[in-house]
Amino acid sequence: MHRASAVFGRLLDAMMLVACLLLLFMTLLIGADVGLRNIARSGISWSNEVSEYVLYVVTLLAAPWLLRAGQHIRVDVVLRALPARVGWLLEWVGDILGFACSLYFVWYGWKVMAASYSSGAISIKTLVMPEWWLMVPMPIAFVAVSVEFVFRMWRLANAERAPRADAVSAS
Repeated sequence: MHRASAVFGRLLDAMMLVACLLLLFMTLLIGADVGLRNIARSGISWSNEVSEYVLYVVTLLAAPWLLRAGQHIRVDVVLRALPARVGWLLEWVGDILGFACSLYFVWYGWKVMAASYSSGAISIKTLVMPEWWLMVPMPIAFVAVSVEFVFRMWRLANAERAPRADAVSAS
């Protein structure tokens, strides 16, 4: 399980790297658009739309890595104020609920993507593309979040009976 967790961690690092590169691309795109609008009086017509898509994809790509790193929203202060065993049990409750919610989003994302694909829906803005392309990242990202919750629960089961220290956002 240690090896699988390490390999999965490298996958999450790769996903975060892609998210960072997409954010860099979006920043350069917006800068180029603003520059062209001010210098040449014509910008990049599709930059706003692509920026919206990039923000969506970056959020989904970064979520599993942020969960592993403990950089997501947590209530560490409350967990630390409670007795150690109660904090540990609440960690379990949070992980089980997070796992269940992420599985729901896998199912929902897949369902919506499949419905869009089967209906042949098309997104028509500045760019024209099949709508289901925009929905592909959601189930993929939430599969990764679900797997990370499994690893979190495995680490919690093998740790001392206290709130976790491996993914804490507050000290």
